[in-house]
Amino acid sequence: MRGLMMDTPLLVSSLIRHAAAVYGDQEIVSRTVEGPIHRYGYADAHHRSQQLANALASLGVEAGDRIGTIAWNTYRHFEIYFAVSGMGAVCHTMNPRLHPSQILYMLNHAEDRYVFVDQTFVPLIEQVASQAAALKGVIVMTDRASMPDSTLENLICYEDLIDGHSDSFEWPEFDEWTASSLCYTSGTTGNPKGVLYSNRATVLHSLTVAMPSVLNLSDSECILPIVPMFHANAWGIPYATAMTGTKLVMPGARLDGEAVYELLNDERVTFTAGVPTVWIMLLAYMREHGKKLNHLDRIVIGGSAAPRSMIRAFEEEFGVEVRHGWGMTEMSPVGAINTLSPAMRALPEEERLDIQSKQGRPPFGVEMKITDDAGNALPHDGVAYGELKVKGPFICSGYLGLEESEAHADGWFDTNDVASIDGQGYMQIVDRKKDIIKSGGEWISSIDLEDLAMGHPDVMQAAVIGIAHPKWDERPLLLIVPTSGRTPNKQDILSYLEDKVAKWWLPDDVVVVESFPIGGTGKVLKTELREQFKNYELP
Repeated sequence: MRGLMMDTPLLVSSLIRHAAAVYGDQEIVSRTVEGPIHRYGYADAHHRSQQLANALASLGVEAGDRIGTIAWNTYRHFEIYFAVSGMGAVCHTMNPRLHPSQILYMLNHAEDRYVFVDQTFVPLIEQVASQAAALKGVIVMTDRASMPDSTLENLICYEDLIDGHSDSFEWPEFDEWTASSLCYTSGTTGNPKGVLYSNRATVLHSLTVAMPSVLNLSDSECILPIVPMFHANAWGIPYATAMTGTKLVMPGARLDGEAVYELLNDERVTFTAGVPTVWIMLLAYMREHGKKLNHLDRIVIGGSAAPRSMIRAFEEEFGVEVRHGWGMTEMSPVGAINTLSPAMRALPEEERLDIQSKQGRPPFGVEMKITDDAGNALPHDGVAYGELKVKGPFICSGYLGLEESEAHADGWFDTNDVASIDGQGYMQIVDRKKDIIKSGGEWISSIDLEDLAMGHPDVMQAAVIGIAHPKWDERPLLLIVPTSGRTPNKQDILSYLEDKVAKWWLPDDVVVVESFPIGGTGKVLKTELREQFKNYELP
């Protein structure tokens, strides 16, 4: 028997319509690329999104067309998210930190018809636009007075484009499985792979993200997403804030410690989210200048493992709850969030940190399992570890333009992570398959060693890679970026680790470097470190 409920499709346009109708005056605040702070409400954003949809229709954009963006987190980017997906086209965000050849590959693979760019990225698009076969024009996200000089043909000013168009647009109703947005994975080898999200998946993911045990969004909260809108749709935050009426603060192009602190403090931000590299800069700035966080309640740290020392610093020095998170572009992207139960909060500090250092529990909509090399399911006992596999309604079933994918077997997506899951559902990443160190037939977790090393006061960042060894296959090499003003000593670092890991886990050597190569999503590029140290001779 079929239930008697309305067959109303789950569409991205419904999120911005709801925000405008119910939370119209709630602020969206942006640090613009031009410099000044911009403020308006969700109702204003909805009107301008409708203007933009009308403008795009006047350019001949139709349902299913891919429309690219290379842009920072700002109110105009927010408008593009909803205008493009709302009219039935596909919003294709591109990571400007990737190599121009990869940008060109994505433009051509997606067959983008138009691309929106901030002024910052005009030189980047100038390098590739002439080779993008389907591209009809480049729209610069600014006003006429700030338009840059450029050699590009058909260069369009954003404000000129929408000016004069009606701010009333009848959002079409269509199948909820219709594609809404497109993100490419930023893999370090081979071409990026396209993950094509549907309207249905995006709305379901927004519901999940908004839950109290995930991001806990509501109209009484204020969120600053440091995670870029060009990185897995800013973890779905722009959609979820529209759904819940959360005050949204956009950081623009400035992500240094001082700029982030100013927005956190001035806008009374209660919640923020981003990768560890940003929080390293924020902590350094606050410590150097004696700053405190007067309004911030919690922070989600994802993208790569949050060091135990970072969790401790935010909570003990600044009174901010840390929620460890994990996900993938292929998962829309939230896959797990670490929110402690009341009983866990009452545990002794070290026991509590043991739990908080895990990536967390899957929210509703994500199922997880771990398997051995033969694909057999392993127990969720917190001890066994194996290949992490996931499935759910907002997890991709394949990649754009690829008929088959080895990542999908028996309805499960292989994350290429090695993990354990305990009896209460808390998942912990042991390592990426490609990063785990195989020594004498046993595995050494580079993540665990990095986490422990960053607990030493002389260590700001740590990375562990495997170095070929004639007897043990591989042995760990610890690379560290020192804390400002400190001079780390190799033996001191090893002595610090000695009572914290098994003896055979101890790195064979420690090397101090000025900085690490950082990829487009803020992660340390271990592929480059392995190449740099491939001929390194261990003592």
